[in-house]
Amino acid sequence: MSLTVHATPSSFGELVSLSTASLACRMLLGPVGRGAFPPEEQLEVVNLATSKTSEHDCVASQWSLDDLATVLVNRHADEAMTRSTIWRVLNDADLKPHRSVYWLNSHDPDFDSRAKDICKLYVQAPMLYQHGELVICCDEKTGMQMLKRKHPTILVTPGKPEKREQEYIRLGTRCLITSFIVPTGKVVCNLGSTRTSVDFVTHLAQVASRFPDHQRFHWIVDNLNTHGSLEVCWLMARLNGVPFRERDLKTLPQRRSFLSNPEHKHVFHYTPKHGSWLNQVELWFSTLARRFLKRGDFDSAEEFEARLIGYLEDHNLHRAHPYRWTYTGQPLVRGTPFCQTRRQQRAGRAWFGRCPQRFDRFLYPPRPYNRHQASSCSGTYEMAI
Repeated sequence: MSLTVHATPSSFGELVSLSTASLACRMLLGPVGRGAFPPEEQLEVVNLATSKTSEHDCVASQWSLDDLATVLVNRHADEAMTRSTIWRVLNDADLKPHRSVYWLNSHDPDFDSRAKDICKLYVQAPMLYQHGELVICCDEKTGMQMLKRKHPTILVTPGKPEKREQEYIRLGTRCLITSFIVPTGKVVCNLGSTRTSVDFVTHLAQVASRFPDHQRFHWIVDNLNTHGSLEVCWLMARLNGVPFRERDLKTLPQRRSFLSNPEHKHVFHYTPKHGSWLNQVELWFSTLARRFLKRGDFDSAEEFEARLIGYLEDHNLHRAHPYRWTYTGQPLVRGTPFCQTRRQQRAGRAWFGRCPQRFDRFLYPPRPYNRHQASSCSGTYEMAI
């Protein structure tokens, strides 16, 4: 049995809403094809779903099937589409007005050139590594909370998930300054309670000292003020063997221009504004949050630091691997549907898709899952605490 809704004028001459509409007699509806409604009526559904609710006197902040049906019923009465038909029209048009995602707009005029420069470094990182050049992604993981649950966690049992106590005791926070070595996937970290420019300079000096045999370094950082401080310029001038002129480095643009000089041994590559997702170390931070921080339960700050050191050492010994970079530099607002782009990646027409190709396997060999094999492949990259 099916129900249909009719819009009937009230005694005051106003149209009713869907919630107060009178129900028609219960009867079976005959099969109606998807093309029964003319194209202009189907286009009206699409235009309505892609418009703001406030433009059509709808009090909700987002469209739902009921709201769309209410507006169409008040417009066309008996000739309006049913709720299921509206859903089919939206599904054919790949429209989901009930869903939304957060979006951060980047107004950097040099976004394309900066993104292309960074993506090019990621693609060339294995080859540059063979020629003595190192690509390093550097950033800070701030505000890592050391939490102690007030009551013990109930372990997982058949048919029941693990149960964590909601209340916790906050033991403080820590900051992890991390350098992700792009061609190897290993990390060099400094753990502390602050992330000042002095802390960042100390970290850069330790990372540079661990790779004395490399002739050139490419540092990928975001636009944080500590990544272009006067202390960083002093360190890089000493490492590059160039004079340090403080009078020429008074402003932040001047300091960034000095650090980005392509003629230096250490070259900084700044991500575009609101484009920190181009930094590969953010991918590693995401893994750290899921595997270590999210469900962590620590009795003290000392235990937190000891377990974190063990996690980082285990990563460098057994889990480190280069990331397969899938962003090809295309605009994020694509002119083609996302499903078509995924089909192109599967067919091998995109640069670094999921389809294993010859050059892809050459640049990124399979991960050594064997423990003995992984230990034999591990280099000299360790964590610095």
